[in-house]
Amino acid sequence: MSYVDLSNRFVSDHFPGAAIAVIGGSTARGTRTATSDIDLLLVGEALFADERSSLAGSYAFDGEIFEVFAYTPEAFDEWNRRDIEQHRPVLLHMLLEGAEVRGGRELAELRAHWRDVLGNGPSASAQELAARRYVITDLLDDLRDASDPLERHAIAFTLFERAAELLLLSNQRWLGTGKYLPRRLREWDAARADALATPLLRGDLAAFADRVDRELHSAGGRVQAGFIR
Repeated sequence: MSYVDLSNRFVSDHFPGAAIAVIGGSTARGTRTATSDIDLLLVGEALFADERSSLAGSYAFDGEIFEVFAYTPEAFDEWNRRDIEQHRPVLLHMLLEGAEVRGGRELAELRAHWRDVLGNGPSASAQELAARRYVITDLLDDLRDASDPLERHAIAFTLFERAAELLLLSNQRWLGTGKYLPRRLREWDAARADALATPLLRGDLAAFADRVDRELHSAGGRVQAGFIR
């Protein structure tokens, strides 16, 4: 049985009121591993028997674990607006890139409504970008000054996240969390992603700091004295 068929049975059993169901994540991409679950986005007016408007939960069904993200249409719009403000439209990526389980015309219309929003990319203000450069400037100084090995590595991995986010936002690309951050960075520019990551992965933190410094310069340079947050 295909994952679409399995997911349709799960929805029929647990969320029969779902008008739209979309498989996301590694199952949709065809890159599942031994520990992969099935990410499932659900939207519908009659999803819930109580007064709730959204739900995120894990369910065991027919030997698989389903990670469910369920919303009424109004709640789906609200959560998307929040995600867009934070530059991390996780639900929209699931909606537009996932595999249809059910939805038909209603799903097609919802995808059409949000496609341009995702395609246009995020719009970070000059103040936000400056604030991010300020944080990176401080982390760079901390990394170069630190002598404790554990502290240096902790700072370095935080610095990678902040630098990657600055690169993406400066180029109007959406952010990601966890494993999705390096994926978003590679989707944007694989060569720049590797140049940033390689010295960090080989443990050359001095070279990593130099690379971050170059990327910071390309994004406008250091921000420190005189900056008002």
